[in-house]
Amino acid sequence: MTFKPNFDFLEELQWRGLLHDSIPGTDELLNKERVAAYIGFDPTADSLHIGNMVPIMLLTLFQRAGHTPVVLVGGATGRVGDPSGKSTERQLLDSDAIQRNLDGQKAQLMRFLDFENGENKAVVVNNYDWFKEWSFLDFIRDVGKHITVSYMMSKDSVKNRLEAGGLSFTEFTYQLVQGYDFLHLYREMGVKLQMGGSDQWGNITTGTELIRKTIQGDAFAITAPLVTKSDGTKFGKSEGGNVWLDPSKTPVFSFYQFWLNIGDEDAIKFIKIYSLKSREEIQSLIDAHSGQEYLRSLQKALAEEMTVRVHGELALELAQKATQVFFGNGSEEDLRALDEATLSASLEGMDTFNLDLKKLESGLNILDLLAVETSIFSSKGEARKMVQANGFSLNKSKLSDIDYSIGSSDVLHGKYIIAQKGKKNYFVISLN
Repeated sequence: MTFKPNFDFLEELQWRGLLHDSIPGTDELLNKERVAAYIGFDPTADSLHIGNMVPIMLLTLFQRAGHTPVVLVGGATGRVGDPSGKSTERQLLDSDAIQRNLDGQKAQLMRFLDFENGENKAVVVNNYDWFKEWSFLDFIRDVGKHITVSYMMSKDSVKNRLEAGGLSFTEFTYQLVQGYDFLHLYREMGVKLQMGGSDQWGNITTGTELIRKTIQGDAFAITAPLVTKSDGTKFGKSEGGNVWLDPSKTPVFSFYQFWLNIGDEDAIKFIKIYSLKSREEIQSLIDAHSGQEYLRSLQKALAEEMTVRVHGELALELAQKATQVFFGNGSEEDLRALDEATLSASLEGMDTFNLDLKKLESGLNILDLLAVETSIFSSKGEARKMVQANGFSLNKSKLSDIDYSIGSSDVLHGKYIIAQKGKKNYFVISLN
């Protein structure tokens, strides 16, 4: 039966801004047969982050085109460390940490691809399975002899590190280890294509060279550009560092807000890169956004889609409720409906005061809370005036009674009281 792709994969990548380079002949190969392609994920952490969403998008679109995605988790390469794009050597992890990281990443990767249905269902492999039997002497004799030192030295990942102060033999050999992955998968599973970020071009082409020299095979490569913001800085980090897919590292509210706060120019670029909507839907969103940027419709669409894909519908609902509570017209009922993790994430960056929980046992007058135990107001007189003028809210409910006594029923999740001065000034009272 003649294979016909569901769409032109390379052309789709080009439209989305996801194509940096490819080996000549890749397009012809993809349009004449179902191809298996792999991307490697090294276990440097127990969670993936949104920087990893670009290779995940490559595999997802590849599968949607009708081809077979292969996910390689680097149980072996993770023990070596990839020098690509790094100015210093990675810290080497012990076996237990590598396994823990592999388990965490593998569970996340399973959400994005179909591993169960169709002729092109996804496959996951671990390169430790074929490297664990190799001895060092056998590897340098049977594999190392095919790639010259001058060829390896010509790679940007090597040259850049040498110029920056040096490269260990361990990292120098990384491209040879990754190259052998490609050879093994080509020979054992018929994988003819490797994909990755543009910083991986040197490692990938070492694999195609190894395949050509050892078994005279034709192998191919596709790379995507490293995603940057309009100001040229790397995309995928917040003020706190990486934006992780694990909600214990980056709470769902923070994840949702990250996408919601993307700049207008970047939103046009990123919805093409990260959304699984059709071209027509994406273009329609971009057209509606133009001239009405203040509505932030692109950012909202992207935030909703990415939060659902990574965390699910219920998580999106909670993130939206938290957003409504603190940036819209949410009520005390909405505030109390937030789970502790979502509420805690929502409070990040707000002015916080610590208070001993014991001080609430016999009740604490609202004015004492606002001007004595905390400095939300500069004096009790100022606090009295604001409360009586209906300009103060406790846990999102207006409070005008200056004799109100704060008690345990005002504490959210046994930890927090939310004070609001005016419309936008929030303060957190953290009980301990």
